[in-house]
Amino acid sequence: MNVVPVVVAVAVLAAVALAIVWALRLERPYLQPIAILRAVLQLAILTLILIGVISNGWWVALFLVVMVGAATWVVIRRLELRLSYAPVIAGIIAVSTALPVVVVFLTGSVEFSPRYVLAVGGIVVGNAMTVCTLMGRSLSAGFVSQRDEIEGWLALGATPRIASIRSVRIAASTALIPATDQTRTTGIVTLPGAFVGAIFAGASPLVAAEFQVLVLASILVTGAIAVALLALVFGAPRVIPIGTLRVA
Repeated sequence: MNVVPVVVAVAVLAAVALAIVWALRLERPYLQPIAILRAVLQLAILTLILIGVISNGWWVALFLVVMVGAATWVVIRRLELRLSYAPVIAGIIAVSTALPVVVVFLTGSVEFSPRYVLAVGGIVVGNAMTVCTLMGRSLSAGFVSQRDEIEGWLALGATPRIASIRSVRIAASTALIPATDQTRTTGIVTLPGAFVGAIFAGASPLVAAEFQVLVLASILVTGAIAVALLALVFGAPRVIPIGTLRVA
């Protein structure tokens, strides 16, 4: 693949995204082109790092820890949480990522090697981050919009967890929609990245499909674990938040 046409295409797409978002007067229209620029820089750095990392188990483990840390920081910023919650969010992302990855390799579905651990783990960590952000934002909005209902249940003697259960369930369901829809429409509406990447790497369509199914199943399990843990931590607020997700 020629680098120059790729750079031109990315620049044009970034300009189109900026123009559309700017014309719609959306909040912070510069975020989309900046996100594209960051992706370019980060992938360039990642490419250089992986040359020396991908075959070393210890370096791969360290790299995954860094990924969990970065994902935690994104969630903390998006949900406007206090930094004291960083270990909690990191734990949720790590646990929800670890279980499906362990199942994939213990069953022998994928060869246990540093490169495959990094591939599967990296995909799952990213999706755990997305689910945490979506769940947190939806939960915060639900607590605010359903304040009267929650306070009504509390007045009747319900515990904070019982009073908030409907908001928690709606938020959890919303957070799982992207992964669920991606899985349901794979091969019909979308060609997922893991499948396409495996094909480009020379794998047969059958092997690529097997790997993609494992990835999709892992993502769904990761999401389910993440929303369950988030509900456990944030699902019983003693004070209804106003615009941000916090426990007091």
